[in-house]
Amino acid sequence: MSQNETPLNRVQNSFARQGLMQHLGARLARVEPGLCAVLLPYSDKVTQQQAGFHGGAIGAIADIAGGYAGLTLAPQGMEVTSVEYKINFLAAFQDGELRATGHVVRAGRRLIVTTADVIHVDANGKESACAVMQQTLMVVPKTY
Repeated sequence: MSQNETPLNRVQNSFARQGLMQHLGARLARVEPGLCAVLLPYSDKVTQQQAGFHGGAIGAIADIAGGYAGLTLAPQGMEVTSVEYKINFLAAFQDGELRATGHVVRAGRRLIVTTADVIHVDANGKESACAVMQQTLMVVPKTY
């Protein structure tokens, strides 16, 4: 991170390069050191055959939220890449939107461990647990 670059700027610049997130209609909701929240509205781009949010879309926003939480703590000139994650799907949902919030559990020099909670928010604002994820990130040189 340059001395003028905030964690928010760093994540916004990287998020803009995410073709999948752009395609799905995801957007950043909150970025702080060690935390990132991503919103994913319901649309035909994120559904499976029974019209619920697809597990791949849920996993993708959990991965992004955890990854960007980790990026906020990575050293200047470095990026992060996922080396593994485990996700538990808790319930299926249609309509509304999903909010994935990633948190850094531990940031080491080479590996960063994060978690992400994915919450469904319906049209009335009711929140329900959708999925939980644990992730390991590797700190790698920025190549762009």
